[in-house]
Amino acid sequence: MLRRKEEEKKLQTAQVSDLCRRRLLNYADSFCELAKSYDQEFGPEYQDRGTLFMERRLWENRQIIRGHLNEMAKIMTEAACEVLAYQPMEGRKKRILIQALAEEGIRVENPCYLPRTNGQQAVALTMSTLKGAKVSADEAADMISVLLDRRLQLAVASPYMIESIPQSFVLEEEAAFIVLTGFSRAVKESETVSGDNYSVIEAEKGRVTVMISDGTGSGEAAGRDSERVLDLMEKMLEAGFGMDTAIDMVNTALFAVGEDRNHPTLDICDIDLYRGSCQLRKVGGAVTFLKRSEEVEQLVMGSLPLGIFQKVEVQPVDKVLQDGDFLIMVSDGVVDAFEKGEQENAMLRVVSGLQGTNPGEMAERLLRIALGACGGKIRDDMTIGVIGVWEA
Repeated sequence: MLRRKEEEKKLQTAQVSDLCRRRLLNYADSFCELAKSYDQEFGPEYQDRGTLFMERRLWENRQIIRGHLNEMAKIMTEAACEVLAYQPMEGRKKRILIQALAEEGIRVENPCYLPRTNGQQAVALTMSTLKGAKVSADEAADMISVLLDRRLQLAVASPYMIESIPQSFVLEEEAAFIVLTGFSRAVKESETVSGDNYSVIEAEKGRVTVMISDGTGSGEAAGRDSERVLDLMEKMLEAGFGMDTAIDMVNTALFAVGEDRNHPTLDICDIDLYRGSCQLRKVGGAVTFLKRSEEVEQLVMGSLPLGIFQKVEVQPVDKVLQDGDFLIMVSDGVVDAFEKGEQENAMLRVVSGLQGTNPGEMAERLLRIALGACGGKIRDDMTIGVIGVWEA
């Protein structure tokens, strides 16, 4: 009996089926072989300038395709070899959990623990209703938290309702920090559509990613360009690409098109809610401010916008956050609203003097100040994002 209990505590593993794994690995090999066909040194056959330029451009596009094929092969290989580790739930807790939720009309099957890389432990289980009615998954998560004496919350990708059909649910440990965001925007005068766009992604494992993209110029065309950048980034991140890889692939996609006018910026703030830290990445993005009480730190990283060079070099900046910190992200139009030569100092004074704890109201207040600084003449699109961070 004791031996059985010890075995239950050990981690068990699960993988994709052999058939799926073989198919994925075969696809990966095919992509690798295809990538090799593009792997060649640049050797121009003609010397005249026009033809040389065209040959160089064609070679660069082939290198972009080669890189993307290799990246796809890498992701497929990782998916094929991925091992899901889980730990069976203790017998007594399992029985209590199943019985207690059954009394509430919820059937529970196969509860277990999922170890996380951050040291936390999620709970995975299958749930369905016994009488056909629908039950809020959040309410079930609250009950399970009490039964297991742990602070758990429904994972982002889990269904919101428990129905008669069995569904899989994951409950994550509640993060140590929470964030609230607020945005405010102004459109350039004579335009009806902003060239700026923003996105907030709440991912699994306690991560929140805020992005702002400023399209080249203003108006509908610039708005489409910046919206496309954010849409591509969201899809890349959801597909499992790393942040730097996603940036690189979006950059090379724009570089391959070769449009001189299409060079949007990309400003990213990636927050880890468990550790209370953030990583900032800027590809042509404007300054970001970290406000801690009345102290303000200016976070600037020099980098050109997307699509100018085949390879973009981004140096992430790491910051440890504290309860009550605010991160203020802005587009170029906000900074340019202030007097030239005094822009940085003026922004520092304004951000330092911002009061309140509501990110939306703070963003509105900062926008009104910027509009006042430029006399109400909006020469460029303005976007302000305020991120408030608090201990949970």
